Amino acid sequence: MDAAITKLIRLMGHFTVVCGQPKADERLRWFLENVPVSGTGYGMGAFVHSFMDSLLTYGNALGEVVLTENGGGIYGLYNSPLDHVEARRAGNGLDTELFVRQGGSLLPVLRPELVLFAAHNPKAGQVAGRSLLEGLPFVTGILLQIYDSIGKNFERVGNLRFAVTYHPPDTQTDRAYARERAQAIAKEWQSAISSESVKDFVAVGDVDIKVIGADNQVLDTQVPVRQMLEQMVAKLGVPPFLLGLNWSTTERMSSQQSDILTSELESYQGLLTPIILRICRIFLRLEGFGAEPTLEWHDLSMQDVLEGANARLANAQAARIEHELEGRSPVGTRS
Repeated sequence: MDAAITKLIRLMGHFTVVCGQPKADERLRWFLENVPVSGTGYGMGAFVHSFMDSLLTYGNALGEVVLTENGGGIYGLYNSPLDHVEARRAGNGLDTELFVRQGGSLLPVLRPELVLFAAHNPKAGQVAGRSLLEGLPFVTGILLQIYDSIGKNFERVGNLRFAVTYHPPDTQTDRAYARERAQAIAKEWQSAISSESVKDFVAVGDVDIKVIGADNQVLDTQVPVRQMLEQMVAKLGVPPFLLGLNWSTTERMSSQQSDILTSELESYQGLLTPIILRICRIFLRLEGFGAEPTLEWHDLSMQDVLEGANARLANAQAARIEHELEGRSPVGTRS
């Protein structure tokens, strides 16, 4: 699940923000590439990655635009933990109000225009979003139970237990000393097993040694594990081979899978677009520019890019052939 979320974020691609003014575009480009993020990274990409990871994992994401001391510029961007702030529906029923937890009370956020809040697929009438992992605890519970049983079986296989049975002969003398002989056999067997080097076990009489549980049938877990993984992959929306699940000999993404994945990524882009534009708008206003930024996402589908490249190649080859044919002069006709 962690791998799926990481790949979804990376597959979202890159974006370009322009505002139509050369000087403003140059400053905005520098800001997007060099803005400090949470004290550990630089660039809008680092902020978007952390913001989107929180949004998909928890259903909500929280960020903040940190201004300089004099308030004349942006010092950096901060990805805030969700447990610091509580979101509530405003009195008008449309807006969202944010409150900060301090001690045992909730205080309104002083600068809500600098706080970035997003919710993923919230239910009707609610502010809190829903995690991409919602509904998976039941499936993962079954899967972890299967893996736990597999681990116990391998532990038993690697750490064998033996049943040593002594059958005394049907004579009165042997029956009288059966207890002492059984204790001697047990002592010698324990010595042979606990020895660091290979040691033989020699016994007199009818002694039967069996491995406990050797006759039990090991359950086939391939089918139930695959069924549970299929449910998880269907929820996450990532092709199985991207997660290392090779269920067929010819794993490739079909056009239908590509379209579905593209639509999922476009919906996530729609959640990020207003957040990014809001940050850029704050930066431009603080820099003294009144232009309105516009965000353009790069192409998502590599299949479309490949098909477009192949089409351009075919057109170029056709144009070259036509040019060569036009350059040839007729040499005459034969009857």
